[in-house]
Amino acid sequence: MKIGLVSDSLAHLGFEEMLDAAAAAGVQGVEVNTGNWSPAPHIDLPLLVQDAGARARFLAAFERRGLELIALNANGNQLHPVTGAAQSQVLHDTIRLAGLMGVRTVCLMSGLPGGGPEDRTPNWIVSSWPPETGEILAWQWREKLLPYWRDLAVLARDHGIEKLCIELHGGQLVYNVPSLLRLRQEIGPIVGANLDPSHLLWMGADPMAAADALGDAVHHVHAKDTWLNAAKQATTSLLENGPQGDVAARSWSYITLGYGHDERWWREFCYRLRMNGYDGWLSIEHEDVMLSRLEGVRRSVQLLNAVAPAEPSDYAPPSI
Repeated sequence: MKIGLVSDSLAHLGFEEMLDAAAAAGVQGVEVNTGNWSPAPHIDLPLLVQDAGARARFLAAFERRGLELIALNANGNQLHPVTGAAQSQVLHDTIRLAGLMGVRTVCLMSGLPGGGPEDRTPNWIVSSWPPETGEILAWQWREKLLPYWRDLAVLARDHGIEKLCIELHGGQLVYNVPSLLRLRQEIGPIVGANLDPSHLLWMGADPMAAADALGDAVHHVHAKDTWLNAAKQATTSLLENGPQGDVAARSWSYITLGYGHDERWWREFCYRLRMNGYDGWLSIEHEDVMLSRLEGVRRSVQLLNAVAPAEPSDYAPPSI
């Protein structure tokens, strides 16, 4: 496995400074955020789509530091009933740019539409009651998600993309293992998971079991941890909508690797990934409001260096 970094983890730095810091921290590659929910401080997406010289300079900055460009990330809600078209354009341009630069992996969300044709806000169905929720969910998949993703997969294949990596995240139609596998069955193996354990943890799922259940549907991994605040969960549950900056008051919070789950947990997670055939990138996504971004990245790299298998297996059973 190789250790990477999501560029927004160091969003306070300019492009060249971010790459310098990534190299100094010891990562081997960077996943670049291109827009939508990210302000994309490290990339000019329209310019790079249009200008071959700009693309060459962009890639040369990675090469000078011995870094790989892991993936492009266009996380957002391209199915939003009001802003979806604009967000979809960013995603489509991200796919085009990835193809132009020889990047075969694009990270994204599945999207979440409204609950009906007249809605102006997204509607995340998380319960089978009241009775109309089933009708809403069926409409969202049939009328919005599946038609969109069929077209998106065609666009991605036409531009040489091999992996569309969906982050299993609350507030999206695809947010857990069954919904990811359902979409993958409908669209094909270009669809896979960006397996971020932090989201599964706050939703009450088990990332180890998810790795087992997904198997070769794990296309990418975000390395991010979650601290589960048992004292608050006891009264509020894991359904948390308090301010993210008030860690002590929340039932869960994103946190630097090792501070929510210890080194032993991360060692087993990496081993389970390899058991199920994944030997790709562990892309650090730092969103801990309590630690500085540079310290959080450095500590995360240190932990992953201690637990992630770095070399391919060469074991051969002794002959009898």
